Amino acid sequence: MVATRETKNQVQGGKSEVPDMNCKPYATADLYKKLYPDSELSGDNLDRYLWQASRHIDSLTYNRIVGRGFDRLTEFQREIIRQVVCQQADFEYENADEISTAISSYSINGVSAQFGSSWNVFTSYGIAMRRDTYALLCQTGLCCRLAR
Repeated sequence: MVATRETKNQVQGGKSEVPDMNCKPYATADLYKKLYPDSELSGDNLDRYLWQASRHIDSLTYNRIVGRGFDRLTEFQREIIRQVVCQQADFEYENADEISTAISSYSINGVSAQFGSSWNVFTSYGIAMRRDTYALLCQTGLCCRLAR
């Protein structure tokens, strides 16, 4: 299912602008456009999705990036986080309808679909992410619950 333009413009709370907060996205719009040159995501909507993806990354890393400071991470960790933010922003944009729905699965005339924890989608703390993207994020060492 492809997300509609209306749904894509309503990223959490119906607002497309980035909230006025000190927390900035970990990836820039320029980097996103370089990685996804054919994407329809642009402008304020792009900034909002990058901001939202960055906050989701904060949740999945137990706010260790916020606690340490992005600039105090290693260059390897920063590069991985930038890539993951762009991948997550694109995933959330492309799957906005499925992510925002309360239904996790359905079946019609013998055809079924499921969204959530499946072989290629990881879900934690209400955040859906491709498993390969989460595996990339784990390479930073910031996702382990036991680490400080």
